[in-house]
Amino acid sequence: MTGYRTGNHFFLGAAVLLALAAGITLSACKGSQGGDTGPMQVPVVQSGDMSLVRVDKPDQFPLVAAEAYDAPSELDVTGSVFPDIAREIPVISLASGRVVDIKARLDDYVKKGQLLLKIQSPDSSNAFDTYLKARNDEIMNNKAYVRAKDLFAHGAISQSMLEQAEDAENDSLADLKSAEEQLDTLGIDKDHPSPVVPVYSPISGVIVQQNVTQAAAAGVTFSGSATAFTVADLSSVWVICDVYENDIPKLQLGQEAKITVTAYPNRPLTGHISDIGPVLDPNIRTAKVRVEVPNPGFLKLGMFVTASFQSLQKERYTLVPAPAVLHLHDRDWVFVPAGNNQFRRVEIRAGNMVGDKQEILAAVENSKEVPFPSGQQVVSNVLQLESTLEAQ
Repeated sequence: MTGYRTGNHFFLGAAVLLALAAGITLSACKGSQGGDTGPMQVPVVQSGDMSLVRVDKPDQFPLVAAEAYDAPSELDVTGSVFPDIAREIPVISLASGRVVDIKARLDDYVKKGQLLLKIQSPDSSNAFDTYLKARNDEIMNNKAYVRAKDLFAHGAISQSMLEQAEDAENDSLADLKSAEEQLDTLGIDKDHPSPVVPVYSPISGVIVQQNVTQAAAAGVTFSGSATAFTVADLSSVWVICDVYENDIPKLQLGQEAKITVTAYPNRPLTGHISDIGPVLDPNIRTAKVRVEVPNPGFLKLGMFVTASFQSLQKERYTLVPAPAVLHLHDRDWVFVPAGNNQFRRVEIRAGNMVGDKQEILAAVENSKEVPFPSGQQVVSNVLQLESTLEAQ
């Protein structure tokens, strides 16, 4: 779920350690034979404490003080890619009937106004029948109204009769307009009527759901699916992450997030927090955090990603020269003076590299993390002690 960043480590292999040990042995042999002994090796002996090493000349191992360093901590969480529900549009069949032709399929990219399917529907015939009747009624009432105005002008009818004819004409015009709008809603051309109703895509995007098949029922009248397709605009997507409740105070709306896609680790993205869920999962004590991310084209729904956030408040860490840190067996160590010509090996949790220095996030004591104090003296270069660690 959540985790914290690790630094850029350099690893010293066993082969290097064996080569150094072999060099030390060879130098010792040459010295015993009276040959050229080369540079004097500083004797290092192991004490009874496995974390301590004793040297004859500790001044041969220069020390350096750890520096204080204030930086925001990084929170890494895992998540998945989801569509932005505000960009998901259902393709609804307003006419009920039988699907006679499907022009698109699941996962197809479609454009706005593209024909998706055709439905043979009695709704089309009923709507056109209503339109024809309304048009005929309007023609008849219009003639009656024109005739009434002429008669009224010659005093042949009363004012009330003229008003009745006018009212009938207005009602027929309203009915005709309503019938025409019904045809437009169903996508029927009144000049070229057809029992087959076309259904078009309302937006450009990818079909993420398909609920109809060839010859299936569409609409609700015949127990079909009212939503034939769902089209999603994937130009912007959501990354939904699980964040532990202790880490929630480190986040806020609008905060930037760096997104690393598991399938494309070398193509980082940037998004912003658009929602921090108000409800915790009672089992794992996490909240859903939503990050909106522009999709450059390679993000696919369901992909696993890692989202990195920088804490709003800075925390104090320490810095030491990079050669002062020994990376061995997937763990990190430094050596601190312990008095009596001894150095103690201390496990640390390393962070990022800051220039040529290594960030120390914490020291590890008895499997617990404690702050690593600034000003603490450490051996500035651990190369001279590697053979001792390898022997351990």
